[in-house]
Amino acid sequence: MIAYGENIQVFCGNSNPKFAQTICKELGIEMGKATVKHFADGEASVSLEETVRGSDVFLVQSTCKPVNDHLMELLVMIDACRRASAGRITAVIPYFGYARQDRKAKSRDPISAKLVANMLTAAGADRILTMDLHAAQIQGFFDIPLDHLLGNVTFVDYYMKKFPEDQFNHEEFVVVSPDVGSVGRARAFAAKVHMGLAIVDKRRPKANVSEVMNIIGDVKDKTCILYDDMVDTAGSLCNAAKALVEIGGAKEVYACATHGVLSGPAYERLEASPIKEMLFLNTIPEKENTPSGKCKFLDVAPVFARAIEHIHGATSIADLF
Repeated sequence: MIAYGENIQVFCGNSNPKFAQTICKELGIEMGKATVKHFADGEASVSLEETVRGSDVFLVQSTCKPVNDHLMELLVMIDACRRASAGRITAVIPYFGYARQDRKAKSRDPISAKLVANMLTAAGADRILTMDLHAAQIQGFFDIPLDHLLGNVTFVDYYMKKFPEDQFNHEEFVVVSPDVGSVGRARAFAAKVHMGLAIVDKRRPKANVSEVMNIIGDVKDKTCILYDDMVDTAGSLCNAAKALVEIGGAKEVYACATHGVLSGPAYERLEASPIKEMLFLNTIPEKENTPSGKCKFLDVAPVFARAIEHIHGATSIADLF
């Protein structure tokens, strides 16, 4: 059953056009023609160059750096499609920015993730498609349907090919959560790759005293796979990798994370760390002309293309998990 006409149209902003092109190639359609630019003062300007009346429209835009520019582009694109009488508008946001601000950590803090959810809904989005929100409860911030894809499926496929069970003893491997807050996603990943689980616990004994790393679980002489949802400046991840080797006695360390934000000294820290290989998904495009000898990006655009097919056809996306 097709809920919103036979016509799928995919448009993209400026955050990750290559990703959107791959989605269109997988779907066997041409990218929708639109001009997304900025006025001299920075205002976002969107012009749709073909009709979307009655169409099932998918707008592909990660809200990555520059976050506010890309978010505003998406909001204006949604408004343009709504005013052009699109049948349904799905915001495809591979990386959902502001997701780290999902609660009040202290008095008078904003809950920016909820604010962005309200803005997307108010602009006219009918549905959201995203991957690995920093906090799963953000799904409840939306009053419209949200499809939440999991990046661990792609990582599982990669590591099961890299370390097949008939050639490697998986008892000598362990999945590691770099902090207590990531234990849930690390546990789910460990179950899928049939490996044990360990946790890096860090704490500051008192003010002005450096953090102490404790390893919960046995990692001695084992190959560790650090697993997280995102890497920003890479400080926590690299410190965790160092602790696994120096405190836990790990044999070697690999790492993977869905979103490679990679701000500031991230690349330099990764290069200097004991991590042998750092995997990301291409929800955020790889930076050009940046040293990334250890970094590798896996393509999840085909996963989003399959999800779009299911959404358009009003069928379950459960097989993507």
